[in-house]
Amino acid sequence: MGVLTLVASASDPNTNPGGVTGWLLHFHGPTAYALVGFLAFAEAALLVGFFIPGETAVVIGGVLAGLGAVNLGVMMAVVVVCAVVGDSVGFEVGKWAGPHLLERRPLKGNAAVGKTIEMLERYGGPAVFLGRFVAFARALIPGLAGMSGLRYRVFLFYNTIGGLVWGVGYTLLGYVVGLSFERILKEVGLWSLAGVAAVVAVAAVGRVVLKRRARKRLALEFADRDGELGGSERGPGPA
Repeated sequence: MGVLTLVASASDPNTNPGGVTGWLLHFHGPTAYALVGFLAFAEAALLVGFFIPGETAVVIGGVLAGLGAVNLGVMMAVVVVCAVVGDSVGFEVGKWAGPHLLERRPLKGNAAVGKTIEMLERYGGPAVFLGRFVAFARALIPGLAGMSGLRYRVFLFYNTIGGLVWGVGYTLLGYVVGLSFERILKEVGLWSLAGVAAVVAVAAVGRVVLKRRARKRLALEFADRDGELGGSERGPGPA
């Protein structure tokens, strides 16, 4: 479910958006801080990121700030601290139990594990920072970094920078979306906005259909030309 859809659902008390992220939009104050912080923490510490991307929860936290349900500064601080601490826990888990966990689901046979190991081998410490912005790597890199023997001091440096940029950036993204949506909603109303979205969707579908028809028409024309050329090359048949 997209962020705008979630915000629209949250603005209407008669709707109940699905999923954990939609559920988050109905909270405010300390409960919202705790839930968003826990998801940011658990993404790497408990491998929750395989099922619920932490960045989604962080964006929702920003949306809540844009809607006035929480304080923006407090939400950013909660996200950054929880993300950094969660990755540090993931580092220690990987250091002491990594090989054992790799033999269990969802890690066993997961192609994302191989890609993340390649990233760590190629970039070393900076991979911890880069991995913060890649969905599968964000959940895996802390544990794999602990297994690899990377010094914790190096890990903590890149983890802190990545957590700061990621946490502040995605929270602000959600904040802008929530703030903008609320203003648009006041100006044009929810039904007008839904009408515009429907028109855009119909136009997009129409464009795809027209492109497909044009491709089919061109394919038929080329087939006819090939047939004509083939016939002329064979020449007249025997008398």
